[in-house]
Amino acid sequence: MKVSDILRVKGSTLFTIQPEQPLAQAAKTMSDHDIGSLVVMDHGDLVGMLTFREVIRGATHNGGSFGTLVVRTVMDDHPLTCTPDTDIDEVRRMMLSRHARYMPVMTQRTLMGVISFYDVAKAVVDGQDFENRMLKAYIRDWPVEEGAAAGERQALL
Repeated sequence: MKVSDILRVKGSTLFTIQPEQPLAQAAKTMSDHDIGSLVVMDHGDLVGMLTFREVIRGATHNGGSFGTLVVRTVMDDHPLTCTPDTDIDEVRRMMLSRHARYMPVMTQRTLMGVISFYDVAKAVVDGQDFENRMLKAYIRDWPVEEGAAAGERQALL
């Protein structure tokens, strides 16, 4: 399974913010849309990733308030990225190694979407459920050999 499979199901809604915008505005956007991350874009280029982790860390280091903090001061300025062709197993390894919950999906310099660890886990579970259903259907339809069926009937008698 590829990242493009997740994006196809998830849709293409993207939420971005600029690095000089107030952190309070970023937190409000995230809260209003019930999202856990914003992609930080500057002049059409990906320059960072902002998640609730960075928002909370920034507010905590600022005495519990956003004050005059801007996105640039707290964002992850070297986020992990992947492409639509990246295999889901590779994405899982990447996310786990960096404790990343969100990953921008890029095609060269174009932002295609963002996937979350939840999206990846759901895709894996859905894939396993589909495989289990196919295996169960295959086993249920397994052809019974004539001799084996007769032998089973004799054993029951």
